[in-house]
Amino acid sequence: MAERLQKVMANAGVASRRASEKMILDGRVRVNGKVIKELGQKVDGNDVIEVDGHLIEREEKVYYLFYKPRGVISAAKDDKGRKVVTDYFTDYSERVYPVGRLDYDTSGLLLLTNDGELANRLMHPRYKVNKTYVAKVKGIVQNDELKQLRVGVRLKDGKKSARAKAKILSLDKKSDTSIVSLTIHEGRNHQVKNMLQAVGHPVKKLKRETYGFLTLAGLTSGQYRELTREEVKALYELGNK
Repeated sequence: MAERLQKVMANAGVASRRASEKMILDGRVRVNGKVIKELGQKVDGNDVIEVDGHLIEREEKVYYLFYKPRGVISAAKDDKGRKVVTDYFTDYSERVYPVGRLDYDTSGLLLLTNDGELANRLMHPRYKVNKTYVAKVKGIVQNDELKQLRVGVRLKDGKKSARAKAKILSLDKKSDTSIVSLTIHEGRNHQVKNMLQAVGHPVKKLKRETYGFLTLAGLTSGQYRELTREEVKALYELGNK
């Protein structure tokens, strides 16, 4: 698949996309031996790209489904020295980064890739990718509270959440806790926690179980697998809707 030259340069780690555009305009980039001085040039995997006479190495695109444990940061690095999700991928030469994020104390399904185009599509609010979470909350959830979640609740920032699918999985009156399933397509910070807090049930434990059509089947905490070619294609189709 052909992509814009500056995007390929940015994905290869040459510079940011904007800085790569300046390099092109300054005549520092060659494609198949020809100097490119205008933006808009598209290249594919067969093209040879040089910057200042040096051949750039283009990473193969990789896609992983990761079962993130609790107590791990959804980032490529952390300035406080805490464990990050990419610590689990040290055996690979490709640089990967998470698609979106899960809170430090939230476990579950997280995608990691070096495909910036797919990551941007999946994270964009307009594509409305469904994500299902299972939460253990304080208190016994009532049916009228589920109805509030289904039509949307007013959050801390004053904005109303979108409609959600919500159901009770189990109740434990002895420990005064409930386990609830919540399916949303929004991705605001602490979205699920804030929604459940808004109906009076603080979250004690949270796990993301699905992302679109993907599930954690066959994985335990800390494990991952590569996505199949068919799964990657289906994710692109999700991002095209």
